[in-house]
Amino acid sequence: MTEAAATPDEIDDLARRAQDGDRDALELLLAAIRPRTLNVCRGVLPFTPDAEDACQDALIKVAEKIGTWNRRGRFTTWLHVVAVNTARSTYRRMKNQAVAADPTESQAMQRPDPRTTSVIAGTRLDLLEAMEALERDHPQFVEPLLLRDVYGLPYEEIAQIVDAPLGTIKAQIHHGRRLVRPMLAESQ
Repeated sequence: MTEAAATPDEIDDLARRAQDGDRDALELLLAAIRPRTLNVCRGVLPFTPDAEDACQDALIKVAEKIGTWNRRGRFTTWLHVVAVNTARSTYRRMKNQAVAADPTESQAMQRPDPRTTSVIAGTRLDLLEAMEALERDHPQFVEPLLLRDVYGLPYEEIAQIVDAPLGTIKAQIHHGRRLVRPMLAESQ
């Protein structure tokens, strides 16, 4: 099986074998999912070196936490969540590093420098900042909202990923949109 030819069924099989302790299957799995993981990370961090750092971190998390995949859904769906969360963590770390060391320079650093902080490809920095604000007060809305509105996953798949009833997911996305909309409107 080549990396490019790995189907979702083949990836699920490798993941099951890796979960059962097969080290060779884990190595093959990590090689097979790397391109997909990098693409997901690029969706959050379009600057290639940032996306590659997040991808590497995500692959390490996959190797460490493969036992938490519950085998009910596709492994690639579980992987998607791991990669998105890792890329968001990388973004937050980079944003914190972009804060001015000299307090007199704070006006220049109110918004992170786009050369040192990547943003979601095709969208604006204000979206990630809105997600961070939403996460402080309503963390349960962030993951379903990102999976639906940024990555376009169907409601049913999101419900499976976050292990919540479909109606709950629809309500969380609705409420999350309602709370984020004014934050995004302010920044335009």
